[in-house]
Amino acid sequence: MSRNVGKILLSLTLPLALLITTLVASPAGAAQSVRLQYRTSAPGATTAQAEPWLQLINDGTTTIPLNQVKIRYYLTGTETYRFACSWAVVGCSTVTGHFVDQEGPAQYLEVGFTSGTLAPGASTRDLQLRFYRADWQTFTQSDDYSYGPQTSYSDWDKVTVYVGGTLAWGTPSGSDPGPTPTPTDPPPGPGGVLFDDFSYTNSSDPRLAQRGWTVRSSSGGPGVPGATWSPSAITFPGGLLTLDSRTDGTAGGTVHTELSTAGRKFFEGTYAARVRFSDAPTSGPDGEHVVQTFFTITPLRFNLDPDYGELDFEYLPNGGWGEPSNILYATSWETYQGEPWQAVNTHTEERASFAGWHDLVIQVSGGRIKYYVDGRLFADHGGIHYPETPMWIMFNQWFIDLQAATGTRTYRQQVDWVYHARNEVVSPAGVLSRVGDLRAEGTSFRDTVPNS
Repeated sequence: MSRNVGKILLSLTLPLALLITTLVASPAGAAQSVRLQYRTSAPGATTAQAEPWLQLINDGTTTIPLNQVKIRYYLTGTETYRFACSWAVVGCSTVTGHFVDQEGPAQYLEVGFTSGTLAPGASTRDLQLRFYRADWQTFTQSDDYSYGPQTSYSDWDKVTVYVGGTLAWGTPSGSDPGPTPTPTDPPPGPGGVLFDDFSYTNSSDPRLAQRGWTVRSSSGGPGVPGATWSPSAITFPGGLLTLDSRTDGTAGGTVHTELSTAGRKFFEGTYAARVRFSDAPTSGPDGEHVVQTFFTITPLRFNLDPDYGELDFEYLPNGGWGEPSNILYATSWETYQGEPWQAVNTHTEERASFAGWHDLVIQVSGGRIKYYVDGRLFADHGGIHYPETPMWIMFNQWFIDLQAATGTRTYRQQVDWVYHARNEVVSPAGVLSRVGDLRAEGTSFRDTVPNS
């Protein structure tokens, strides 16, 4: 063999060898160098709530933006589940989760991040996640592909990790079409925005009316018949809309609170507010069936009015409506009638304490209504419950009924800011970014939403 021929063969052989090496290399050994560890805090074969705890480790040499990361946990069956983040070192407000159907009786939970980075050699540390059936029935988790009974962290390749759309760790199960892309938010569009950080002196501040707000004083529902809706019970300490509703156990001694936009000019787009719910009264004995809210609404002109619409976040810290303890509802209304009572709505609920500050987002677009709590998808409604007409934006706090307690008790709900983007779907992370930009530039109020 001549030396030239040998060189030619060698030049052909080397790329082939390199190609074979590349094909054989596992995704976990590729440039991403991501490793996932798993444990569970609910190891039983059957459970009321699965509790996978995860942590990601960057064994590579480059920083990984977490918004490019998707984690998939594979399940057997077609039941409807709800996702929740119990605690995370990176912050549950940055963790998202939703369920995706696969071919056959299978699905997966896809977990993502709205922000953050993972430096070389670093770990996310605990991501304490959980999910449960929407009907709260127990279920078998031992036949789920990604489940393992271990209660200490160890490498686990039955949960997959994608980085930038490429499989970087683990072995998928079932049909696995590439991960859903992380949406990017467009800049604010021509539809207009409403932003208010509630920098007012009191409920009589003339700027409230000038900026399109109404503090309710008129009587009527919802809540305890004969109760008062009092403007004086609404204050703005430190730039926080504060609703202090109280009762002494009598209708005459019961005060409800409500702040509403005066104009019905809000329809499709994104609604958001940072709201503080409370489980206990600021004074007096606990136990009242109080409702703390952020919602949009169209007035009901007559029973079963087809143009009626209402999109609610309602928190009941002490239960009510047959519920024994704290519960958060996301409810989408088609219509209702008062007498006899008939409700045409759909709702999603979570029975847990939501005391404290929460970022609440409602996206209304394309026939779907999506509710988010602290960045995670809480509810997804549509069909006949999608609104047909423009709505008001409201916050109120009221009592469902009266309990047998002695002394006056006062419950407090607070709101830091409200934001609406007309005709735009803005992610929860995008909302926070926009609100941060408005505050950074010193904007306390902006309303460019047209009146029609």
